[in-house]
Amino acid sequence: MQSFVPFLGAFFAAAMFTQVSGMQKVISTYGENITVPCNNGDNNPPELIFTKWKYTKDDGSSGDLLVKANKKDEAKISATDGYKERINISQDSSLVINKATLADQRVFTCIVVSFNNLNEYPVEVEVRKRPSAPLIKNKANQLENDKLTPLAECVTTDANPPVEIIWQKNDKPLVNDNKTIVITSTVTKDPVTGLSSSKSNLQYTAGKQDVTSQFTCLVRHVTGADQVSTPMSFSIHYPTEKVSLQVLPTGPIKEGDNLTLKCQADGNPPPTSFNFYIKGQKVPVTGSSVYNLSGVTRAHSGEYKCSLPDNDKMEATATITVTYLDLSVSPTGTLLKKAGESLELKVEKNSSSEPKVVWTKDNGKLEKQPNFTSLTYSQAGHYVIEMSVEGIKRSASFILVVEGSPQITRLIKDRSPDGKNKLLTCEAEGSPQPEVQWSINGTNGESTYTNGKAIYTLTVVPTTNLTVTCRVTNKFGTDSMTVTVSSHSPEDEDKAKLIVGIVVGLLVAAGVVGIIYWLYMKRRQGSWKTGEKEAGTSEESKKLEENSHRPEP
Repeated sequence: MQSFVPFLGAFFAAAMFTQVSGMQKVISTYGENITVPCNNGDNNPPELIFTKWKYTKDDGSSGDLLVKANKKDEAKISATDGYKERINISQDSSLVINKATLADQRVFTCIVVSFNNLNEYPVEVEVRKRPSAPLIKNKANQLENDKLTPLAECVTTDANPPVEIIWQKNDKPLVNDNKTIVITSTVTKDPVTGLSSSKSNLQYTAGKQDVTSQFTCLVRHVTGADQVSTPMSFSIHYPTEKVSLQVLPTGPIKEGDNLTLKCQADGNPPPTSFNFYIKGQKVPVTGSSVYNLSGVTRAHSGEYKCSLPDNDKMEATATITVTYLDLSVSPTGTLLKKAGESLELKVEKNSSSEPKVVWTKDNGKLEKQPNFTSLTYSQAGHYVIEMSVEGIKRSASFILVVEGSPQITRLIKDRSPDGKNKLLTCEAEGSPQPEVQWSINGTNGESTYTNGKAIYTLTVVPTTNLTVTCRVTNKFGTDSMTVTVSSHSPEDEDKAKLIVGIVVGLLVAAGVVGIIYWLYMKRRQGSWKTGEKEAGTSEESKKLEENSHRPEP
């Protein structure tokens, strides 16, 4: 090897160096091994003598790294600086540098020497490092409306090359205008590693609309996808511009309800004290935005107000309308009246609006208020009046009892359903329910009583013609009525009806014959008055005489 080194020196002195045009670039990752290729990995020229690697120092001078003779397994390390323990050469003559640092960002040159030529292949090395995730510092507690305020600071460290920091609001980039948005960025380098740390400060002029805004810091770097900080939101302080007054619960208000007046202001932070005006009287409320009204009455209807304690002109109003309904019916209870009498019914109401009125009698709906000018038994019953307005319902009732002595309205006779007997029906009105007495005994006696009307039935089998009396009685009096019941059987009655029909038919036929004969005689009398008809008349007389003397057969 000692005889080979002088030969190399003489060879370099005499040979002409050829540098390949264009420089290859290798990008590596900080902390990992760097592989610097020689002639893109194609280093096998004819009659190769050796391959050498050198590098360009910081001052521009050249430094040797290693030499590997052809057909030798080991390379000779010629570096005396920090590369001595970090370099090696691969099978394809690539230079391998362990644990890349930023100090490795330089030009490395592969020199290939053969008997016919000497070529140089320079390679530029760039070392990159992905930055740390963005870190938010000095975050503001709140933002002032229309005031430029420091919002936050975004920091990322240990990057190469330096990063780009972008501030975003609702995922859209903020642009520095040096007025409402001011962004200041700085980059520093670590004196040992040479890695960059970047810092960006955002000053922002917030508005009320930013109450729901979200701010993020985005770090952009050549090593990969963007990194985004956790979204930030801020409380925006702004003065009150509007006050509102709400009545709770919402909906119709009726007497007896409990109400809450809630005063709200759109400022932030919201006021915690208000002045309430209850029926014109100022009531300060501290530490709360509500005022309670318990068991309201119609007297609570009216206008209510609330305002800011330090600004009475910043106020809001609300109108409360309490729904009410009073109902009075006279008379009430159980009312005993006589049939034919009148009943004066008084219905009085007092309500916040026109109520809906429903009358019922014995649970049946009536079309209108009942009229009791002349009471009848059918008007007896349980009456209920219901009135309602929004949220309120009132009712009153009475029981009407109509009494009086009984009166028979009719007494009828008819055939029984089997056609063999007589069915008597006695109908009467009266209250209390009348008792019935028949003047004869019968069978299947039945009775019904509804709305002061009684119906009594009795089945009889008369053997002779009878006069039957129906007598009805209650505590107020008695009434009776009679009816004649024939003993004829239904067959006899049918025969009698048939005979009467035949007689009537004969009488009608005789009447018709008489009319025809009268018309005939009237016609003959008219013919005697003309000579033209006399001959004919005498001839007719002769024929009649001849016929009268003709012997009977």
